[in-house]
Amino acid sequence: VCSGKTGHAEVIQIRFDSKKLNYETLLDWFWRGHDPTTLNRQGGDVGTQYRSVIFYHSEDQKNIALDSKNKMRENGMFKDPIVTEISKIQKFFPAEDYHQDYYRKNTNVGYCNYVIKPKLQKLELQ
Repeated sequence: VCSGKTGHAEVIQIRFDSKKLNYETLLDWFWRGHDPTTLNRQGGDVGTQYRSVIFYHSEDQKNIALDSKNKMRENGMFKDPIVTEISKIQKFFPAEDYHQDYYRKNTNVGYCNYVIKPKLQKLELQ
């Protein structure tokens, strides 16, 4: 994946109960939690594996994601164009155990302090 030649993206897969959290709210957190205007980059990480992407599981999710992206474009939340890709999920591969809950396990690591922690603070999360 790190070579950028596989077509893979480093993403998370979120399982949620739509009775407790609707997909629109989940997408709202997505837009606020990262920069969807930088092509193939998030923070200091560069390459196609770091692209902004929403993988959908159904046509309903696809349409909601497209509507959400259009609303973000229209509301002017971002001054630069949104480059987020919206694609059908093909296959998800969970990361190695040491990458699971990385922030909780490594709160004192430089990356966590300089990249993740400011994002959590921006979202008013711990």
